[in-house]
Amino acid sequence: MTSALKKIIYNCKQATFLIEKKNSGKITVAEALQLQIHLAGCAVCRTYQQQSLLINRLFTGFQTKDLKLDEDFKAGLKRRIEKEINKN
Repeated sequence: MTSALKKIIYNCKQATFLIEKKNSGKITVAEALQLQIHLAGCAVCRTYQQQSLLINRLFTGFQTKDLKLDEDFKAGLKRRIEKEINKN
């Protein structure tokens, strides 16, 4: 098995990045293939993809100009997310 294939199969962080990139625009054919391979074997990322699509649909067209998060809250949230992502 090539190292590139191993990298995507065992890398949920890369897969979630590709899921979000796909949701917000376009991904390359190579990226789509990598994502498809990863999702074939990773139930957690498949669930993440479904939830991400649902969240995007729920908030499409939602007015956000009046919503602001506290900077300390954002920093703490970012730390928690990175901690969870780095577990895999």
